[in-house]
Amino acid sequence: MTTTRLTRYDRSMLRLMNDGRGRAWYATAARRHLAVAAHITLTAALGGLMTHFFLAEGEPLWPVAVMAVLLFPWMVATGVINGATRGLLELREHVLDERQSAERSRVLARAHRMTTLLLAAAVLALLAAGLFDGDAPKAYAAPLLIAVLVVHWVMPLWVAGLRAQDEPAEDDVLEREAPAPLA
Repeated sequence: MTTTRLTRYDRSMLRLMNDGRGRAWYATAARRHLAVAAHITLTAALGGLMTHFFLAEGEPLWPVAVMAVLLFPWMVATGVINGATRGLLELREHVLDERQSAERSRVLARAHRMTTLLLAAAVLALLAAGLFDGDAPKAYAAPLLIAVLVVHWVMPLWVAGLRAQDEPAEDDVLEREAPAPLA
């Protein structure tokens, strides 16, 4: 952390992101990967339902009800990933230490590269569909671009969740701090 004075907001977010009560949800790499996979699945489901709601004509409001139900587990998965990364993307820059700041830069750079490739794939998909249909399908352009925007927004969270490391066990910390035996 820098010498910048922490605001009440910074202190409360730091406390929240380092709260150990939910540690069991992200204690292992498998659990963190499961949380990211669940978040990706829920994001895709929410996006698909939203697309269906806006493109289907005369549909009842059932997609909105399902989206409302799926929003809670999506928020829980977001919290699990944020807890696993100790708020790497949620805390302000001046609250992070040098290691966390460097990790945030790596996560954002990797997420940027991935979403650039996704955007290029979306453009190619629209152009390819336009070759078969005469011109780019206008009905699908907006939902596809919104989907790419959503993925661009959450990709850093997914990358950070997949890159998060296991916390060292207390025995490991004590072993590293203890002086080496003399031979």
